[in-house]
Formats: sequence, structure tokens, C-alpha cells
Amino acid sequence: MGEITPVRVAIAGSTGSIGTQTLEVIRADPHHFRVTALAAGSSVAQLIEQAHEFRPEVVVVSREELCQQVAAALPFAHVTTSLTDVVEVADVVVNAVVGFAGLPVTLETLRAGKRLALANKESLIAAGPIVQPLRRTPGALIVPVDSEHCAIHQCLRSSDDTQREVHRLVLTASGGPFRGKTRAELSEVTVANALAHPTWSMGPKITVDSSTLMNKGLEVIEAHELFGTSYDSIDVVVHPQSVVHSMVEYTDGSTIAQLSMPDMRLPISYALDYPHRSPNAFGAISWRDVKELTFSEPDVTTFRCLAIAYEAGRIGGTAPAFMSAANEIAVEAFLAGNISWLAIADTVDAVMQKYSAEVPTSIEDILNADAHGREAAKKWLTQ
Repeated sequence: MGEITPVRVAIAGSTGSIGTQTLEVIRADPHHFRVTALAAGSSVAQLIEQAHEFRPEVVVVSREELCQQVAAALPFAHVTTSLTDVVEVADVVVNAVVGFAGLPVTLETLRAGKRLALANKESLIAAGPIVQPLRRTPGALIVPVDSEHCAIHQCLRSSDDTQREVHRLVLTASGGPFRGKTRAELSEVTVANALAHPTWSMGPKITVDSSTLMNKGLEVIEAHELFGTSYDSIDVVVHPQSVVHSMVEYTDGSTIAQLSMPDMRLPISYALDYPHRSPNAFGAISWRDVKELTFSEPDVTTFRCLAIAYEAGRIGGTAPAFMSAANEIAVEAFLAGNISWLAIADTVDAVMQKYSAEVPTSIEDILNADAHGREAAKKWLTQ
């Protein structure tokens, strides 16, 4: 029996939450994976520490002024500022870069006909029309790392004809820290309140998005792009326990669900090992400890961002990019203490009323829509 060739893994965004948990998954199975590239923004000390442990061939630091420092500390690696250099040396690329900076990694991985473990939302939410044609490249494959989309990806494996047999996708939402609250009760919400997520530990922006249900709205758009399902066939249900990560309902009435305890290492390992499953159990359930699983409809009157995201998705074109950018500015203003929590949805809604439909044909079109969304939100907030 011959020696198994390890899977070559590149991690773009290695010092963030998804990146560091990816390295945990690899540590649990060191003979199966080999880290060939690491990329980070400005967390130089952590990046250097990771590189000394995993000895990658390529190390990327986004800031030119830090490149020389990193190169001096890592004489065994090719140190560069070109983020897309990670693709060449990998079999699977983990895109955990935050924001539009991760888009080139998505595009280059798919162009190269390689597997993309995708944790960068902007790649599909804002740039879906640009990304979709590249998915037809021979060998190109997107395996989502997001827990809800990973769950749907797993559930869809139970069908040989998803186009005919899938009735609807059901995304679960924890409901965030304000589940069940009324608009009146949310009028005095503080930043600390919004950042106290009951289930997941995430960065400030995504945690606030979870509290407004914008994050779930963005996931609806991403599900549409990933699986080609119409918006009328994508539902959201509130599930506070976060054990059922999403479901697929089939035409015969069967619903297939993916369950596990909240642990991002499970979707990461799924993407790294696909089409196989990891021998290491991340998020395994102790059924004696699961007392109840409850589900309810989301309150889209109070949590208006979910409905706004659905509408942007249905408009299509550059609308999701425009909306996502406006939301980002509104969330920044809230985190800075300049607007109320309720004003986040008010701002995004008002800005979307000024959106002019546009079908993107290039990355520049996407970036322009993002810039225009930001400008429109800033203008609204200064009024």
C-alpha cells in the first residue's frame, strides 16, 4: 500500500477566526494535510508564528511595508503581497478573508479549476454574477464553510436530481440576542447588548448583523447563488438552540436536516476532506443533553433587514453589493455610537429606495456599486 499524498491547503486569512480554526483541524490530522500557503493582513507576529509551525512555501502579507519584516523572519518561504499567489501551490484554498479583499482569491481559485472552501461572503453576495461563469471551469468546486450552507450542501447529497426533487431550502437562525423583542423594547439597545450573541463568538460587524437578521438575509442571497434555488423556495426559521444548522425539504414531503453542536471546525473539516468525511468528530451531539429543539417564524416587521435583503436578492444585479455596502456603513455608525440600533434598518431601507438597477459585467461594476452604496449611506446619515 503506497504512501498517501497529503492534501495541499492554502489559507487566505489565516490569523482570523476561520483561519485559526482551520489550522486546528489540520493539527488534528497532520498526516492528511500540508499547509502550503498562509496569508494575513497586518497580524504579522501571529502570521510568523503560524509559518514557523507549518512551514508553508508561500506567505502573503497584504501591507507592503511589512513584507520585508516577514521575509527576514521566514527565510524558508516565498514572501509576497500578492494574495492570489496562494492558489498555485494548493489543492484546496480556504478563503477566510473578510470583505472585498477576498474576491480575487475566489476568482483565481475557480479559474485554476481547484476546490474553494469559501468563507468569504462578499464573493457570492456581491459578486455572484461575476463568479458564476467561473464555476463551470473543469475541476472548479465551491464547498461552503458557513455552517448553514455547509448543512444544505450535506443535505443535498441525499438526492441524485436536486433540480427536480428539491422543494425548498430552510435556513435556520438563532434569532440573535434580541429574539422576541418588540421595536419599542429595542429603541434603547446598546452596542454591548448587540454584541452579546447567545450562541456564536464572532467579530463585531457580523455579530451586529446577526442581531438585525441582516446576516441571515445575506445568507439567503448566498444560498440562492450557491445552489441556484429561487428566493421563493428559500425560507428562514428561528431556531434558538443552533443544533439544526439548516434543512432541505424534498418534493415527497421528506425533510433532511444536518445537526451538530455549534462548532465551526465541522464545516471547515467537511470542506477540506470533501467528498470524504473527517475521522475527527467536531460538534458531536450528546443526545442526553439536548432537551428541546424549537422553531418559529422570524419577525420581519421588527427585524426588517431580513426582508430588505430578500428584496435586494430578487432585484439582482448589483443590488446585493449596493445593499451590503450601505449596511456596512450603518453598522459602523452604530458601533461608533452615532446611530441607534433601529436606525441600521432605517438607513439601509432608505438607501435602497435610491438604488438604480444595474447588471454587472466586470469586477469594476461590483466595486462601483459597493462604493455608491457606501456613499449613499454616508450621505443619508449626515442628513
